[in-house]
Amino acid sequence: QVQLVESGGGLVQAGGSQRLSCQASGRTDSLYAVGWFRQVPGKEREFVAGLLWSHRMTYYADDVKGRFTISRDNAKSTVYLQMNSLKSDDTAVYYCAASREFRGRFTISGVDYWGKGTLVTVSS
Repeated sequence: QVQLVESGGGLVQAGGSQRLSCQASGRTDSLYAVGWFRQVPGKEREFVAGLLWSHRMTYYADDVKGRFTISRDNAKSTVYLQMNSLKSDDTAVYYCAASREFRGRFTISGVDYWGKGTLVTVSS
């Protein structure tokens, strides 16, 4: 089993920055991919950014490319999401997600473990 705990959410002004952290514990050696999804009430959870745990490959949703950066610290088993130039549309609950396999893209059905989420509110 793997546990994921997010932190770093909060209120930020439009145009500002926020960094989210996801601390993984447990059988982290079983993980192949880790990423971030987000969800707004009434809408489907959507992919934001992801990376392969032991590779340099990163993946981003089109609307966050150039603004968000995902990175990892293997020694700390932690994944970060640096969010810059935030917009009101980025307001959501952000979930850390991890998978034991990766089939070319990050999908909700491919996630094996979820964190409980952290709320990011961008005020305009």
